[in-house]
Amino acid sequence: MALLQISEPGKSTNPHEHRLAVGIDLGTTNSLVATVRSGEVKVLLDQEGRSLLPSVVHFRKDGDPQIGYPALEAIVNDPMNTIASAKRMIGRKTADIKSLRDQLPYNFDDESANVPRIITADGPRSAIEVSAEILTALKKRAEASLGGELNGVVITVPAYFDDAQRQATKDAARLAGLNVMRLLNEPTAAAIAYGLDQGSEGIYAIYDLGGGTFDVSILRLNKGVFEVLATAGDSALGGDDMDRLIAEWILDDIDDDGLSKDSYFLRQTMLAAREAKEALTDNDSTNINLSLPDGTIREIMLDRNTMNGLIAPVIDKTLLPCKRSLRDAGLQKDDIDAIVMVGGSTRVLSVKDKVEEFFSKKLYTDVDPDQVVAVGAAIQADILVGNRSADDMLLLDVIPLSLGIEIMGGMVEKIIPRNATIPVTRAQEFTTYKDGQTAMSIHVVQGERELVSDCRSLARFELREIPPMAAGSARIKVSFKVDADGLLSVSASESTTGVETHIDVKPSYGLTDEEIEQMLRDSIAHAEEDIHARQLAEQQVEAERVILALESALAVDGDKFLNEAEKSDLISAMEELKRLSDGGDADAIKRAINDLNELSEMFAARRMDASIRSVMAGHNINEFSD
Repeated sequence: MALLQISEPGKSTNPHEHRLAVGIDLGTTNSLVATVRSGEVKVLLDQEGRSLLPSVVHFRKDGDPQIGYPALEAIVNDPMNTIASAKRMIGRKTADIKSLRDQLPYNFDDESANVPRIITADGPRSAIEVSAEILTALKKRAEASLGGELNGVVITVPAYFDDAQRQATKDAARLAGLNVMRLLNEPTAAAIAYGLDQGSEGIYAIYDLGGGTFDVSILRLNKGVFEVLATAGDSALGGDDMDRLIAEWILDDIDDDGLSKDSYFLRQTMLAAREAKEALTDNDSTNINLSLPDGTIREIMLDRNTMNGLIAPVIDKTLLPCKRSLRDAGLQKDDIDAIVMVGGSTRVLSVKDKVEEFFSKKLYTDVDPDQVVAVGAAIQADILVGNRSADDMLLLDVIPLSLGIEIMGGMVEKIIPRNATIPVTRAQEFTTYKDGQTAMSIHVVQGERELVSDCRSLARFELREIPPMAAGSARIKVSFKVDADGLLSVSASESTTGVETHIDVKPSYGLTDEEIEQMLRDSIAHAEEDIHARQLAEQQVEAERVILALESALAVDGDKFLNEAEKSDLISAMEELKRLSDGGDADAIKRAINDLNELSEMFAARRMDASIRSVMAGHNINEFSD
């Protein structure tokens, strides 16, 4: 008997109107695609019945690129033209990649200015182009399975991906011909899968350790609302690092320095290390067989205890963001109800043991860790494309780092604080600094420190055609908007004329994970120092404003309303303020400003009286009272 699907009026599309949408988990090691069919989430398989697509692309001089399993076979025989773990490079600037080059067995095109490109037999290729090839393969799989063109996709990204990495992911999707409805944070996608499948409510930690990225997010689930309380992580940490440590151990055992420089043998060793790691999930020991360049076969035995010791530093490194996310959420470990384990690298037994020991809580592992992110993305895609009511779920995600602009004195005015729920729009009013100012330069920055020099620059743009007014009279509204994908746009407008300018922030570089981690540590370690620095900068800006105003007034009316002694006293006090403002004592500058203000009160009063007399000349007081 066929089942009837019953919905409230207006809550469901007609059968002929069902729109095709999928969720894509674009992973470092493997990728996959899922969809919702008849209310049930299905991971889509290839022609051989496999759900995973290895995130590997083999570029050939003659012929189309090979993607997935065929490329995986070429990784040993043609390593320089076979690109894996491209997700680690996406959204990063050439200068940022230099720190990773020892870990990446590729030749880079040094002429690439901002976007790093790997030299292949088919020409230089960026991580964006590699990701586009993977997304194209998943798109073809989905359209073949669903029998039509896709109306939209949701692509998951690590929660700790910065603006540049998210933009680069969207660019890759555009190259693949995909309509991206949303970039969804991977931990949130996992929470969607578990929350809707089990009806869970409470506070959960989502521990997501993939092949090349790590995220931890603290979420509150309540009646269909997914609220991210805090997020932390490292977008260059994962199973690849475990493989590298095991491979280094193998090379040390072989004891041949020449082999460590052989790119072909290095790829073979990394592949063997990964296979050994996977084998030790179910076995206490495993044999590693390697073909040496001289044709001999080398067999090495690796047991689980030895491997656990080798990879312990990687696992320990994931616990630091766990501590920080708890602190940012204002929670203790006891407040967490359970831990959701996500990502293929969480299959490693010592990962589970250490996470369970750290939180002392139940681990959720009953959904395939390789598939749970794609499942959540598919559910979200089904809602966004219109097949289900948007009332079914509310996502409240957050941004990882504060956003603001530079103000006078090299200080940062934070517009949107880190861990603010997105999508979010915040605005703040600013004003001009000098008389007759007709333009304002707006410098957008990202970070937690008080001074611009300690934060990361994102973009600069200008608001022009401001009407010339006295300093402080103009009202400039600066608005920040972070959309559901975590992407930023900034606008500025002047209230009296309505003149406006706008920029979509698309930096050509990405924040490295070390920079993000350092930003957060510095914001704590230098909190008191930053407060003093900001106080000093504020007093220096105020001193300059007072001096400019007084100099302007003296130039116009100094000889008219002051005798020589009074004028000399004012100039002396002003020179003393200038001298102090070049120093580092904020309190001394503040006292000098107050002294100068008191000394100039009689000058200001005389100018005011003269102005009033001028206005009233030829008029009766009764005219003004009427």
